[in-house]
Amino acid sequence: MRIPLALVLCAAVAAPLHAQSDAALLRRALRLHRAVPMVDGHNDLAESVVGRYRSSWDSANIALPDTELMTDIPRLRAGGVGAQFWSIWVSPGAGARRGSLRLTLEQIDLLDQMVARWPRTFALARSAADITRIHRQHRIAALLGVEGGHSMENSLGVLRELYALGVRYMTLTWNNGQAWADANSDTVRANGLSPFGREVVREMNRLGMLVDLAHVSDSTMVQAMRVSAAPVIFSHSSARALTNVPRNVPDDILQMVRANGGIVMVNFNCGFVDSVRARYDDLQAARVRELRAQFGTDTAGLRAAVSAWNAANPPPPPPGLGAVADHIDHIRAVAGIDHVGYGSDFDGIDCAPQGLTDVSMFPRLTAELLRRGYSDRDVEKVIGLNFLRVFRQAERVAARARRERGPSPATLVGLDSSATRR
Repeated sequence: MRIPLALVLCAAVAAPLHAQSDAALLRRALRLHRAVPMVDGHNDLAESVVGRYRSSWDSANIALPDTELMTDIPRLRAGGVGAQFWSIWVSPGAGARRGSLRLTLEQIDLLDQMVARWPRTFALARSAADITRIHRQHRIAALLGVEGGHSMENSLGVLRELYALGVRYMTLTWNNGQAWADANSDTVRANGLSPFGREVVREMNRLGMLVDLAHVSDSTMVQAMRVSAAPVIFSHSSARALTNVPRNVPDDILQMVRANGGIVMVNFNCGFVDSVRARYDDLQAARVRELRAQFGTDTAGLRAAVSAWNAANPPPPPPGLGAVADHIDHIRAVAGIDHVGYGSDFDGIDCAPQGLTDVSMFPRLTAELLRRGYSDRDVEKVIGLNFLRVFRQAERVAARARRERGPSPATLVGLDSSATRR
């Protein structure tokens, strides 16, 4: 896309590079962002606008810089973003109270309003071809991704309607598992995927909806790749060999991603790319659990105790953006250059690496890859072409599957109950 020179210079000034030669690398990075659509796999702007601005684009006027957010239009332009997956996330608690599907539809509506309000900036993309076309128009392709299978409320009919509304990936679980799919940090209920869970994957293949494994358990990752006829994605995960947290992908599964043809889109969250921060986060979470048990229903006392612990135990400083590049390097080494991309998780994280704190900073990460010796072609793969390949393959699988079979009539009760009886 055409990136105004003034915005490029602002981005460079905001986070000065270490050496004179780095300015040339940044210019080269920006040229690559213009050459191919830079695709980011995950951004939580919608949920932030719901929570902070009561779902109002009048209040969240992203046409202007907004320091309360990691995302606004000027910084998207400065960052050379060509295509953005906007995450649609409903907290399990809110979904239980108000209906997961209802809240999901409200966020889809909110994102539709965004696209309609700023049509010179955004256009809704439903296909890989749409992404390429919109990028050539110097606009940003807006894609929808549902973060958590609870949004489909155990209904393949709902899944199909979400696809019809433009949803192009669904994360099988968030941190909360489903009756049909296990998450990485919840009770095991499905032993990976239940019979209905496998049918969800097959129906997503038939539709052309990407199967996202970012939050699922290792067993679910393995089973989903065995069932899926299309490449899978990890929309915002990093490498577990470098940072040992359950949300990251272990090496044996990275090798399966290569065989599957999928992609791991690296998350920028400090706790997912930096082991020091990950250990701190674990320690903090353990202490909060202890305090909850101690204070019970005394929420005021709990808040005070947590605040006191945080004050006495400040977090370590954020890592540099090189930590993210390290994860990209590792995934390239294990899975191959064709299987890695960007999945920032901006506006869904409370700590980002230094020099990579908002959407304007993507070219700095691209420049770091160039500094490390990545060729222009390899960088183009990482920033966008890998994802486009995965998306096109999923579309080809869907076209073939739709010729072979119609919509699945399966239900959770019918499939999983019959499996239990056998």
